[in-house]
Amino acid sequence: MEKQDLSSARRRLKCTNRKTRKRALKIIQQYKREQRHRVMASGNVG
Repeated sequence: MEKQDLSSARRRLKCTNRKTRKRALKIIQQYKREQRHRVMASGNVG
């Protein structure tokens, strides 16, 4: 099982394997989605 953290996902984006890149992209997109959600929930939209 591979790590699910952001830094590992960014490293795996450089991999030539298509499945690995897709999995890494999914993790990064999920992280960004959570960050946007936190900012909106705190009311600091600016």
